[in-house]
Amino acid sequence: MADSDLKLSILDQSPLYPGETAADALRHTIELATKAEAWGYHRFWVTEHHGSNRVMGSSPEVLVSHLLAKTSRIRVGSGGVMLQHYSPYKVAENFNVLANLAPGRVDLGIGGGPGGLPRTTQALKTSPGLGPASASLPEKLAELDRFLHNRLEESHPLYGLQASPLPAHPADLYVLGTTENSARLAADFGMPYVFALFLNSDEEVMRQAVDTYRDRFDLTKGGVPRVMLALPVILAESDAEAKGYASEIKVVRITLESGKTFTTGTLEAAKEFGKQSQENFEIDVREAAVIHGSPETARRKLDQVQQDYRIEEVLAVTAIRNFQKRLYSYQLLGEAFAQVAAS
Repeated sequence: MADSDLKLSILDQSPLYPGETAADALRHTIELATKAEAWGYHRFWVTEHHGSNRVMGSSPEVLVSHLLAKTSRIRVGSGGVMLQHYSPYKVAENFNVLANLAPGRVDLGIGGGPGGLPRTTQALKTSPGLGPASASLPEKLAELDRFLHNRLEESHPLYGLQASPLPAHPADLYVLGTTENSARLAADFGMPYVFALFLNSDEEVMRQAVDTYRDRFDLTKGGVPRVMLALPVILAESDAEAKGYASEIKVVRITLESGKTFTTGTLEAAKEFGKQSQENFEIDVREAAVIHGSPETARRKLDQVQQDYRIEEVLAVTAIRNFQKRLYSYQLLGEAFAQVAAS
């Protein structure tokens, strides 16, 4: 682009708003993905949430498969699979199938969060009576990487096993997170890193995580540091209209007595999370750090973010409680950067 080479992508949560059904929410995701491709967006990711009455994307693998069939160019993937709940081998099989169906278009983002309330985490285990899985997230990520690229060492107890069907172009792996710990994980594995500001809303933590990732990145893995930011973004015809939509967005975080913190969509969900955790807890509700404005204003703000964080790509998360207005926000964003490219 003439003034900016920032890539624009979308992270969609299949939100459910009053008066809509779950089927409506998923149809909206399909429509948004197909139009995002037409508007020139680079990739389209869907999230994983369980037991929610607000967001309907509980199975990103299934939704990704459908979106790949509905599109032809745009990259499609998970943002992300909550690997702690699953067998790395089975995740590799799922995404190897997808990578064979749409070569070169499949992304596999990995998240470390629970993806739901404590009871849903319990339900995702093989047996409700079992304790936490023995393998850590780093161990599972390493195993997933081996299976995706068919690189089990001879010393591995499963040496010779393949996550069939092996694709010519395996899904690209990304690490998603909201803390410095996730940044360290991505750096140690030499993988691209996505900081999810729409879940954290603490820009200082984002800056620290990005700096940690770059400082710690393991160049011996054969890659180079790649930072992407998943940001709340809202565009409208005027700055005032966009500000009104942005003011409705809140970030609700619960901190358990054990020190663990989680983001929930509502105050009610945070209270229920605390109740299910059976720990003492504190809840913090704050204004979301939303990039908002008219197309010109929002483009200027995103260009500044690109310069400040030295990033190549933004995953826009737009939370307007009306699908047509949400769709229009993404259209305005795509057009704003297309105009820059054409100038």
